[in-house]
Amino acid sequence: MTTRGTIFNIQRFSIHDGPGIRTTVFLKGCPLKCIWCSNPESQAFEPQLMIRDIKCTGCGECVEVCPQNAIQLVEGEKVRRVDWEKCTQCFDCTEVCISNAMTIIGENVTPEAVMEIVLKDRVFYKNSGGGVTFSGGESLSQPDFLEEMIVLAKKNNLHVALDTTGFAKSIYLETLLPHIDLVLFDVKHLDNARHKELTFVDNALILRNLRVAASKCRTWIRMPLIADVNDSDEHIGQLADLAAELRVEKISLLPFHEGGTSKMVQIGMDRHPYYGMPPSAERISCLEKIVAGQGIKLTIGS
Repeated sequence: MTTRGTIFNIQRFSIHDGPGIRTTVFLKGCPLKCIWCSNPESQAFEPQLMIRDIKCTGCGECVEVCPQNAIQLVEGEKVRRVDWEKCTQCFDCTEVCISNAMTIIGENVTPEAVMEIVLKDRVFYKNSGGGVTFSGGESLSQPDFLEEMIVLAKKNNLHVALDTTGFAKSIYLETLLPHIDLVLFDVKHLDNARHKELTFVDNALILRNLRVAASKCRTWIRMPLIADVNDSDEHIGQLADLAAELRVEKISLLPFHEGGTSKMVQIGMDRHPYYGMPPSAERISCLEKIVAGQGIKLTIGS
């Protein structure tokens, strides 16, 4: 019986998630709750309602069909208001919304259905040295589904990259590594206490899995870079030392952006948006010198 899994996006012609032109498959669900998350819709494991008010025409059809009376139109405005405590995620509203202001984020699919889309661009992978990247959320949170997709990708001779937070049972990672060509390993913070504050999980398992990945597979480290959070000389120096010790091929520092702030409201998250800042250009220049001192290749941005 074919395993089914939940994805929330398939991004074709991606150039930021590994070498060459790639297709990135985003699996839904993540055990980390990073306070700056740029894709908060990736955190829940199930499909969920998302509202894009800017598309709303004010027709009121959603109000009429909602069985919980959870939707209201604000007088004098087109924009709807949702009582998220009443909303049961039945998605009746999405079926009558002709403007696609109310949509379902997340789709339950088979590995074969995903691979059908991925293989549409195989000529671009071949010509650019690209392939398919499995990302998230946390892709290892759906290990059986992920494994079936990777097996299909390798049967079609595709380059496979895995983008992971590393917060998963080590056996899942170890089982898949022989079939993976590149691991994009996300590191948030090396200090455990600080990591818990930022992501709500311990980082011991993450760092253990980083060592496993780097010992068995080509590995790049990626870190979201946030001013006064993880951009100190000491912290980046520790990261560079670790990368050198593990013979990691490259570090990518990804300056903070507020891409997830508006989406938190659109999916009814009960958490205050995080307003961080990217480091200045001068600060980043200093960090580049620290990493270069360890002989590690560095890229800034995706």
